Amino acid sequence: MGRHAVALALLWAGTAALLLSAAALSVLPGRYLRLHALSPAALLGAPLVALALAVDTGPGRAAVKLLVIGLLVATGGTVTTMAVARATRRSETGR
Repeated sequence: MGRHAVALALLWAGTAALLLSAAALSVLPGRYLRLHALSPAALLGAPLVALALAVDTGPGRAAVKLLVIGLLVATGGTVTTMAVARATRRSETGR
C-alpha cells in the first residue's frame, strides 16, 4: 500500500469524524450535549486530517509542522470545550 493510499484512508476517516460531529451537533438538544458532539471533531477529525496531510507530504519539516498543528488542535479543542462548559454553567447559575 502506497503512501498516498494511506493518506487517503486517513483523510476519509478524519472527514467522516468531522461530518458525524457536525450531524450530531445539529441534532442533539441542549448546550451540554452539543459540547459532547464537538469532542470527536477535535480529538479525531482534525488530527486525522493533519496526519493524512503529513503522510502525503512525506518526511521533512512540513510533515512535522502538520503533526504539531494536529496535536495543538487535539489538546486545544479539549481545553476550549471545558472552558465553554464552565462559562455556560456560570452564566446559568449566576456565579
